[in-house]
Amino acid sequence: MDIIFYIEYYTATGEQLALHIAETHRPYSPLHILMTTDDNAHWQGVWHVPAQAPGAIDYYFSVESAHGTQRREWTTVCHRLELPTRPQPAVHVYGRWIDVPHDTYRYSSAFTECLHPHALQPLHSPGDRCARLVCRAPQLRSGQRLVLTGAERALGEWHPEQGLPMAEHNYCEWVAEIPIDLLTQTTIEFKFVIIHDGADPSPIWEDGMNRTLTLADEPGLQVYELDQSFYPLCDERVAGTLVPVFSLRTEGSFGVGDFGDLMAMTDLIASTGQRVLQVLPINDTTVTHTWTDSYPYSCISVFALHPQYADLRQLPTLNDSGRRQHYAQLQRELNALPQIDYERMMQAKEAYLHELYQQEGRKAMATDDFARFFSDNGQWLVPYAQYCYLRDTYRTTDFAQWQGHATWNEADRPALSNSRSPKYHQVAYYYYVQYILHCQMTAAHDHARQRGVVLKGDIPIGVHRQGCDVWMEPRYFCLDGQAGAPPDDFAVDGQNWRFPTYNWQAMLDDGCQWWNRRFTNMAYYFDAYRIDHVLGFFRIWEIPIHAVRGLLGQFAPALAFTAEEIESYGLHFSTAMLAPVITDDMVDTLFGDRAESVRHYCLDAVGNGTYTLRADYDTERKIADLVEAGRCDSQLLDGLYTLVSDVLFLADHRVAGTYHPRILARKTWAYRRLSDASRRSFDRLYDDFYYHRNNGFWYGEAMKKLPPLIEATHMLACAEDLGMVPSCVAPVMEQLRILSLEIQTMPKASTRFADVSRYPYRSVCTFSSHDMAPLRQWWDEDPLRTQDYYASVLHHDGEAPHPMPASLAEEVVAAHLASPSMLCVLSLQDWLALDDRLRLADPNGERINIPANPHHYWRYRMHITIEQLSADAHFSQHISEMIERAGR
Repeated sequence: MDIIFYIEYYTATGEQLALHIAETHRPYSPLHILMTTDDNAHWQGVWHVPAQAPGAIDYYFSVESAHGTQRREWTTVCHRLELPTRPQPAVHVYGRWIDVPHDTYRYSSAFTECLHPHALQPLHSPGDRCARLVCRAPQLRSGQRLVLTGAERALGEWHPEQGLPMAEHNYCEWVAEIPIDLLTQTTIEFKFVIIHDGADPSPIWEDGMNRTLTLADEPGLQVYELDQSFYPLCDERVAGTLVPVFSLRTEGSFGVGDFGDLMAMTDLIASTGQRVLQVLPINDTTVTHTWTDSYPYSCISVFALHPQYADLRQLPTLNDSGRRQHYAQLQRELNALPQIDYERMMQAKEAYLHELYQQEGRKAMATDDFARFFSDNGQWLVPYAQYCYLRDTYRTTDFAQWQGHATWNEADRPALSNSRSPKYHQVAYYYYVQYILHCQMTAAHDHARQRGVVLKGDIPIGVHRQGCDVWMEPRYFCLDGQAGAPPDDFAVDGQNWRFPTYNWQAMLDDGCQWWNRRFTNMAYYFDAYRIDHVLGFFRIWEIPIHAVRGLLGQFAPALAFTAEEIESYGLHFSTAMLAPVITDDMVDTLFGDRAESVRHYCLDAVGNGTYTLRADYDTERKIADLVEAGRCDSQLLDGLYTLVSDVLFLADHRVAGTYHPRILARKTWAYRRLSDASRRSFDRLYDDFYYHRNNGFWYGEAMKKLPPLIEATHMLACAEDLGMVPSCVAPVMEQLRILSLEIQTMPKASTRFADVSRYPYRSVCTFSSHDMAPLRQWWDEDPLRTQDYYASVLHHDGEAPHPMPASLAEEVVAAHLASPSMLCVLSLQDWLALDDRLRLADPNGERINIPANPHHYWRYRMHITIEQLSADAHFSQHISEMIERAGR
């Protein structure tokens, strides 16, 4: 049997359409068929169906040339074709090219599996002399289905209740088969109509004129892909809560939130009419086994889950009654603490898991379920387990100290995967723990879907520089730099996350396999995700390894200036601008009565009242090491850092002979020493570099990296697009249909506060993120700012009250709920601010993270249990009513 594909698509000279065919649910290595044309517009391709053909195929079209693939269709939801169950002379498929739809969110699993689940219905068609009509209709909601009705009697004569029922055979894609012999005309007139399964009898007709279709005079099955169907239905808006898993608290949790608590929180969310539960990263961050591992954005593996989230209640009990009593007492002690005691909690949980592994591990790992888990995840699981074993054996994550194991050796995999091998048993505990975590998190995910709640995860921009990902695949990382962020409202000196930067060329060379695996793994557990610091896909703030703060960073990649280009702005350039020129005035201003001591111990005089830093003090890292070793007074730290960073230009890290203007250079002494004319020249150069010169280049960088990742899964894509945002970001977000993040106190326009009523629909709005002060703490931080907000946003007269009363918190929350944003996801702390009975007495105790502090202890926990909140009918009803009033 032959399947003949037809498509009308206009191409340029030298371009050719290609057809890519893959067995449904097996998208790898698709069959590649080049199509033919007589006019560069009407294309045809033939697939000779093999004897052992699958029951259905997915396919898409691309444009090829001598230079490779020029463009391709949107492939998150490919075309689907169920093959006839009986042989045919031929199957004729009249296709259409599908670009990225404006409403891609409706095809995401957030909608198709959570908000409006429909059971897919594969066709089992004989295909004899029939026309199959295929139409995408993503607006349908739960309890709704599509029928085809038209002028012909076989189509119900425009009566929807007598129309031809359609089946949803692919996400948001509906099909109906019309026996051609029942039609009286070869040209049919019809429409698609939504009907309801419930009591509502009113059909919803698609917009626009009646459709017409002239059928081909061909035997066998004819397949017609038609334009998307649109209906007069409002866009949906939903509400949700942001809370880290570790912050959850139930009566039975073990001093930290776990995956069982996540299920309980899902139930609470659903009971209040919310449909989204957003969490922070849940990956393993274990490096030192100390509280510094509490930082959830510094994962050692982008695949492994953190052992702290194991719900011990779901596991078999220990046989030893004495040990059971011991852990029960520990659970009561740790769970009574107001905050997480990370070290005690982890010691207790890991000890319990080790004992349980000794008791239950062999039995659990002999099951078919474990075998499937190992088969599906072995690619990352085996290196991760060996990494953990070596980390714990050598008591360090410094690979150089792992004798014979400085990098992962693929030759070790067979022994580590063979349950009869001694090496397997060295690492089996780590397999067992990840199996437990995977089972519990997938159960939490399934439970959320059953409750109609979208679980939204978080994809950190970086990884720990001594983590398993770097150890296993070092080619993907640049260890001579540090990822961070330029100065912004979160941190005036910038942020240094100390992550390695990515070797994007190596990643692109293999089709971003690492990122694809990462996103695919996330889809096990979530139906939506937040891309942390999406600006990093355009350019990352790369800080040299010798720096501590973010001020000496530079955007990478970027189009740095040559010396000639700098001169073209009217500014005389010399390499002296790359080094600090220290004067007596600087030293006296920065150090006061300690100035002479600084000159004596830290500086070398070079004449004319100027100095250079001595070799021991000429980088921030050296200074920090001296302070840590007690050889330099910590009170001098900030002043010495200022001297190091007092430069106008930085040499590009990759391209010799090119230079970046230092961020915030206009605040340096070096800038003040320029003449007025030179300052004006520098200002033009600076503004051009940071706001104009690189925009087109960065757009291209993002469009190389993001599209394959966004299309890798069905999850709803959201992004954190805050900070120093170049103008090229918004077009990329729009083109890829990524939801933006809108925060009223961090407006994207040049206003003090954003107007929530003007947020775009394709966005997530909130008042505070995990990196910010929650609403009540923000209210008290800056009385002048609060007074401005009180008068200009809330439109109140008089003096703003402090502390913030619940009534004002309700006004702020109500305004956000009323915004056009698709998702309004508020922090748990901001929801609790609505109720004077339930809110934490001290607003300062609600802060999750302080970005300016690289050594912050992430230990915030709910001060009230989920059981208590669930039992509080007034609180649940209050939230439900607010959400309903807002139309969410």
